[in-house]
Amino acid sequence: MAVAETAKPEFGVRMKRLREERGVTLRQIADATKISIGALEALERSDISRLPGGIFSRAFVRLYAIEVGLDPEQTVRDFLLLFPHDSLTAGTTHAIQDGGTAARRFAIGTIVIVLVAMSALIGVVLFFTLR
Repeated sequence: MAVAETAKPEFGVRMKRLREERGVTLRQIADATKISIGALEALERSDISRLPGGIFSRAFVRLYAIEVGLDPEQTVRDFLLLFPHDSLTAGTTHAIQDGGTAARRFAIGTIVIVLVAMSALIGVVLFFTLR
């Protein structure tokens, strides 16, 4: 196993240990950052598959670091070194599981708007031509 692979679980353990040493509860971090306790617990377990991914995971790490008194930029750099690919794709399985319903709703809404606009345009044209 590579050094980075063995260090991955240590990232969350270290974050949790520092939080506990400073007497900060997960509830306090959740209240201050508006990040769910479940996501904070996942971060402390280094289970980034439970995080939203991309810049959101980095934002969670940054906000957590600030709340426990760590250098947020260095903490994010450490996170990206340990999870370079995972930090970009974490949480994407949750987004894919919706079966594309969000994209489908957007497409249907766009079609409805276009049809209403075309109907209005046809109505205006008929009004002026039949006058």
